[in-house]
Amino acid sequence: MLLRTTDPFRDFDRLTQQLLGTTNRPAVMPMDAWREGDRFVIEFDLPGVAKESIDLDVERNVLTVRAERVPRNGDWEALASERPRGVFSRQLVLGDNLDLDRIEAGYADGVLRLVVPVAERAKPRKIEIGAGADDAASDQPAALSS
Repeated sequence: MLLRTTDPFRDFDRLTQQLLGTTNRPAVMPMDAWREGDRFVIEFDLPGVAKESIDLDVERNVLTVRAERVPRNGDWEALASERPRGVFSRQLVLGDNLDLDRIEAGYADGVLRLVVPVAERAKPRKIEIGAGADDAASDQPAALSS
């Protein structure tokens, strides 16, 4: 009787899930985004990631978030390994109506929080109507033709 301790198909399936992600555990960093008044808030879940390994870049209107969860070193044997390790990266295309020069970033409890203010030029504003040349002409009575 042959007793097989490993299943190559199960190992291949596990490798595929780690590389491509699943609906329960995506390979990219999960994100929530919402608007609060005149600012947008974006939060990324990065549990177990050191603050020093997070890199934020903005080029034109593309925000790139890169983080790394380093594997453990030392003499130990893994009993379960379900959390992805390595480099994670995500890019967001941000609209022209946001002020990308004033992005604020904070990291606490494994959550990266970005606050992006709405640009002044994109905020609603009132436009006053003044008296112009066309307004002065319309104040005079129209000539009647017969």
